[in-house]
Amino acid sequence: MKHRHTAVLGALACVAGLMWWHHAHADDSALVVYCAHDATYAAKILETFERDTGIHVVIRFDTEGTKSLALTELIARESPGTGCDVFWNNEPLGTMRLHRMGRLAPYRGDGHRRIPDDYKDANGHWTGFAARLRVWIINTDQMSPTPPAIATALCGDLSRMGIAKPLYGTTRMHYTVLWNHLGPTGLRDWHQHLDQDGVRRLPGNAHVKNQVARGTCAFGLTDTDDYFAAHDMGRPVAAVPFRLQDDRVICIPNTVAIIKGTPREAAARRLVDYLLSENTEIALAGSRSRQIPLGPVDETKLSDEVQQLRTWANNAYPIRSLAGDEARCLAWIKKTITP
Repeated sequence: MKHRHTAVLGALACVAGLMWWHHAHADDSALVVYCAHDATYAAKILETFERDTGIHVVIRFDTEGTKSLALTELIARESPGTGCDVFWNNEPLGTMRLHRMGRLAPYRGDGHRRIPDDYKDANGHWTGFAARLRVWIINTDQMSPTPPAIATALCGDLSRMGIAKPLYGTTRMHYTVLWNHLGPTGLRDWHQHLDQDGVRRLPGNAHVKNQVARGTCAFGLTDTDDYFAAHDMGRPVAAVPFRLQDDRVICIPNTVAIIKGTPREAAARRLVDYLLSENTEIALAGSRSRQIPLGPVDETKLSDEVQQLRTWANNAYPIRSLAGDEARCLAWIKKTITP
């Protein structure tokens, strides 16, 4: 997902996040934010919030290797009021898990109200914003970037197709949507079809992007931010949205939630409204990851690329409906798929 230099920056940000975390214990007024979004993009937004509001923010980032899992598990283990105040996750399933555990506080502020219902908990325990899409990434030197070409390829030898293992990240989200949409049997059939026909199971979405960009794979499944990373490097790639049987797409938002028991709830609410604002969504849309605004924004401030993504996202699968299935699907994944 990152170029080499941004990976280094991300690693440095993670180290900085740990240093900032130790400082937080010496400053009880600091708002502690656990952030699974890329440090390259998130740090600037959180620094601007700190400058504009005067609220000191201490950030703990995750790493590319752990996705958002490590932070989710850390919050699950912490005693209320001892660690995280606000969780900025880069996907919804871990946040839904924390809600199921009773770890999130409800808040329905101005930001929550501007986000469509399909992307938030009705009672405000979590809210989505700034999304990515699941897409087919195509090496245009090897095949045509069209739905008919993809359909034909899926009926043949799938050793030319790459997909990340679904234990973590947005591929797990992809599987959970299929579990909800097709039912457990339908997901199992889809998964077995891929394996039986030789699909390449890779460690993560960035690996899929790299294999397709190099031509080692002709096509694969990844997210729009990974596709744009290859596109911006001048690789021969194109993106086609992954569509379900009913033509809907898989749209994966960031999520933000307040941790129940925080002694800094007023400051936490201000940050939640800030992240869910039009300005923040436009800022993330203008980043190299081209994240999709979910709430109303000034369309003239969006690039043509983001406007196209937003059009596709208008027909997205309702992620709020996944809350009942995330645990069951994950249990099946852990039982079925080796790490």
